[in-house]
Amino acid sequence: MHIKKLIGLFILSLALVNCKEESIQITQTQIIPIPNSIELSDSFFTIDENTGVTYDDNLKVSAQFLKNFIETGSQITLKQGNAIQFLIDETLEPEAYKLTVSKKEIKIEASTDQGAFYAVQTLRQLMPVGLENGAFSENEILIQAVVINDKPQFSYRGMHLDVARHMFSVEFIKKYIDALAMLKLNTFHWHLTDDQGWRIEIKKYTKLQEVAAYRDETLVGHYSDQPHQFDGKRYGGYYTQEEVKDIVQYAKERFVTVIPEIEMPGHAQAAIAAYPELGCSDQPVEVAKKWGVFEEIYCPNQKTFAFLEDLLDEVLELFPSKYIHIGGDEAPKTRWKNCEHCQALIKEEGLKDEHELQSYFITKIEKYLNSKGRQIIGWDEILEGGLAPNATVMSWRGTSGAVEAAKSGHNVIMTPTSHCYFDYYQSENDDEPLAIGGFLPLEKVYGFNPIPEELTENERQYVLGAQGNIWTEYIPTEKHLEYMAFPRMLALSEVVWSQPERKNYKDFVSRLENFHQRLDALKMNYANHLYDIEYETERINDEVYFKLDSNLSEDKIIRLELNGSEPDYESRVYTEPILIDKSMEVKAAVYKFNSKEKLGRTFTQNINYHKAVGAKITINKQPHKAYSGSGAQGLINGISGSDSRYGDKEWLGFWGEDILIEIDFREELEINSIKTRFYNSNGQWIYAPEKILVAFDNNQYQEFNLVNDELLINFEFNVANQRAKKVYIKVQNYGTIPEGKQGAGNKAWTFIDEIIIN
Repeated sequence: MHIKKLIGLFILSLALVNCKEESIQITQTQIIPIPNSIELSDSFFTIDENTGVTYDDNLKVSAQFLKNFIETGSQITLKQGNAIQFLIDETLEPEAYKLTVSKKEIKIEASTDQGAFYAVQTLRQLMPVGLENGAFSENEILIQAVVINDKPQFSYRGMHLDVARHMFSVEFIKKYIDALAMLKLNTFHWHLTDDQGWRIEIKKYTKLQEVAAYRDETLVGHYSDQPHQFDGKRYGGYYTQEEVKDIVQYAKERFVTVIPEIEMPGHAQAAIAAYPELGCSDQPVEVAKKWGVFEEIYCPNQKTFAFLEDLLDEVLELFPSKYIHIGGDEAPKTRWKNCEHCQALIKEEGLKDEHELQSYFITKIEKYLNSKGRQIIGWDEILEGGLAPNATVMSWRGTSGAVEAAKSGHNVIMTPTSHCYFDYYQSENDDEPLAIGGFLPLEKVYGFNPIPEELTENERQYVLGAQGNIWTEYIPTEKHLEYMAFPRMLALSEVVWSQPERKNYKDFVSRLENFHQRLDALKMNYANHLYDIEYETERINDEVYFKLDSNLSEDKIIRLELNGSEPDYESRVYTEPILIDKSMEVKAAVYKFNSKEKLGRTFTQNINYHKAVGAKITINKQPHKAYSGSGAQGLINGISGSDSRYGDKEWLGFWGEDILIEIDFREELEINSIKTRFYNSNGQWIYAPEKILVAFDNNQYQEFNLVNDELLINFEFNVANQRAKKVYIKVQNYGTIPEGKQGAGNKAWTFIDEIIIN
């Protein structure tokens, strides 16, 4: 078979279900993340009772992992012999490998045990799914002959987990690490402390276990729900040092580095609840019962630094990682501004302000950790006031922090909210489990490029990789956590491992559809939105068309109805975009070709045809690339955004900018009303404008004040028989978020929805 055909197939495995080669039944299983190169042959290798494994002692961990995987997943016991060989190849990079499967043998070549381990994870996906849970009952396994050469694109490939807001069992943490290892992710960022709980045993400071580890009750529902309600139940716990050691060793055996995060100087309310003298006010506080950012912050005095150095000494004994994450984000400065000691320290050290005091704080901790042979990672706020000399920046508020750090010669790890926050909604379905907000579908994760465009070729070397974050304010259970993590973690694994030219979303979806069987075997409660229908609108010659897409293979079709009826197997097949020339309700569903079998749920979209649909729209500022929705034209396409999440295809987000919107009808029309709405979720830094101005053609602007007391702020301007060719709308950004509010000192976001003109 021609090699281009083979690669085009992206067939990455064939696994035995019955005995002899001439009569075998085979099941395709496709590899995630996709390797760099694949060459298939027509023969098969057989694993049975006569198969043996040999290995260089330097590759022992990976060889034992493979042996254990086969023997615990099947009835086969491997013998001594060299049918499966683990060999050292010093020419390969540390995490690279070469996997060769022929009729006679399997060869795994790597320069390190870690590289060989990743070869085993690939080989694992070439075997039957039944080996994952012991359901495989045959006495031999056939594997397609193949040669795979592979290595990662980035050295840092991570997943984060917040256990401060909600805690998870040691057994589950190990399951989480297993998933990382299977997907060739090599870093587990363990967020252990925050305002709502302290989750790691520190023997010198027992009140951290007795007080800081427990909160009296927990917020019920969403932070945006008013008034706040609580469950009245004490919540908490912590990991003992023995449990931590066990988890770190477990991860090490899977080549996953555990990086602990001990938050400072902010997000310290739980610790200050245990030891009030660590704060600036010396007043007792409680462990936080709701989410968000709190004023409590470590006071930068000798007592605090002695406390932090003591506890870091214990942390360093538990975690051998090169990096220690010290947080540094969302540190309100109110306490410091009102603290005599802090103000005296600012003068004494010749600091400009409280931001430089934070830099002083971070630098002092960094020097201490450097003296112990470790380096720090901090969230991008550690850039404020000057970056500590050897710090690595974890860029979460977009990519600007990463660009600034890389241009200064600092290493960066990309984890922007727009592509890496897996606590965001992943579907627009109404029955999605509660999430913090936002909208991050699978395709957007997959499309992430960790290297910012603003960086030069030389500066790109400072981008170590990327990480997915899971904050657990709204994720109280392990099943809920799995649902949020999968399959987005699989998409991220391909972002950070595979070469960009190997990526193709439709092909990924096809492989993911097969990978679901493996997740089922592993009892992973993944989200399945593969059969969800996506849409987009397109303006062509002053007309707007509604387009559907399912990202699925050719054996599936979309059937739809435009009259509000539920689609069935007799409904018409979607073949071309639908002209929006009237209001309508579109309902559609995915079906197997020539089958009555419906896959997934019904897609429903209401389209409100109004006078601005098809008009030309311009905005003087580009929406933030993280929240660009359907672009400016999406504001007048007849489709309103979600009532519960602001990051979907219809909401447009602007960060700290006033905007001027111009809608050009091309001919004079009679206008009777203008409507729009704004998202107003202050806990997520989103503020509706307090003022809007509207003008027709060259007339003067009329000013309107808004009362921002709801989650969704409606604006409606009714006029009588106004005739105009153009409408201008000025939207004034709220400005800087005030002290005492979440995100204080940062620019506010503005999110605007469909502009409806009748």
